[in-house]
Amino acid sequence: MLPATFKLCAGISYRHTRNMTGLRKNAMMAIHHELSKLSGPGPSMWVRNIRRRSSLLCSRIEEEVLSESEQSYVQQGQEALQKSISILSDPDGWRTEIETSTGDKVLSKVLPDVGKVFRLEVVLDQQPDDLYEELVENMERMGEWNPNVKRVKILQKINQDTMVTHEVSGETPGNVVGPRDFVSVRCAKRRGSTCFLAGMSTQHPSMPEQKGFVRAENGPTCIVMKPSADDPNKTKFTWLLSLDLKGWIPKTVINRVLSQTQVDFANHLRNRMATTSGVEEAMAC
Repeated sequence: MLPATFKLCAGISYRHTRNMTGLRKNAMMAIHHELSKLSGPGPSMWVRNIRRRSSLLCSRIEEEVLSESEQSYVQQGQEALQKSISILSDPDGWRTEIETSTGDKVLSKVLPDVGKVFRLEVVLDQQPDDLYEELVENMERMGEWNPNVKRVKILQKINQDTMVTHEVSGETPGNVVGPRDFVSVRCAKRRGSTCFLAGMSTQHPSMPEQKGFVRAENGPTCIVMKPSADDPNKTKFTWLLSLDLKGWIPKTVINRVLSQTQVDFANHLRNRMATTSGVEEAMAC
């Protein structure tokens, strides 16, 4: 079935088939369906490589059929990614907020057009592809392992790289920060061995402001995952966080909550990946 699927995707490169919208969509769905069947619970390296190469073809196809509103979401995601990379690439002005005994570090600095941003830097024992799968492909399951997130729902899948999500925050200790929710556009990209997950606040017709929640704003935010220079089987994990929680909350409280949230996230992610790895090893026995 897989060779036939590739023929279907290749066929749409011909001029007389380019305007056949249904055929293009069927091609994209077919190839990803076949790769998902081949990958099983733990995708092999060659399947991952095929996914990367096929995503370029699918992205070019999808660009031709996106509506004006969908194109706007794609542009927002790209802007969030570019701005995040620009912020993270500037080494000046960062000050340490938290540094743990395990080497996890949270830094911050104030930007004129953004406000205060936070930067988590940790090394995780998993490879970037495994973390990407958990954080992107299993995004809606984040509430199962991260108590700071009550739920994540994908409102609209725009294309291979872009989606709109709704997130509801979990309770903070002592309910220092009340219930918040976010509507975000997210852009997931791979550049070589580096994975990016960027985002920023947006609006979506299916999710107006909700009763009982303060609609907070985020962005630009970005997670960057790349192989560690010391051990390619581990990941250097960087998370740029920029949030406006809204409401009357003292800045000292916000700074403490956000920096601690990043440290907690790293620990929750470690526990999640360790548990997942343990389950996979048990199934393999």
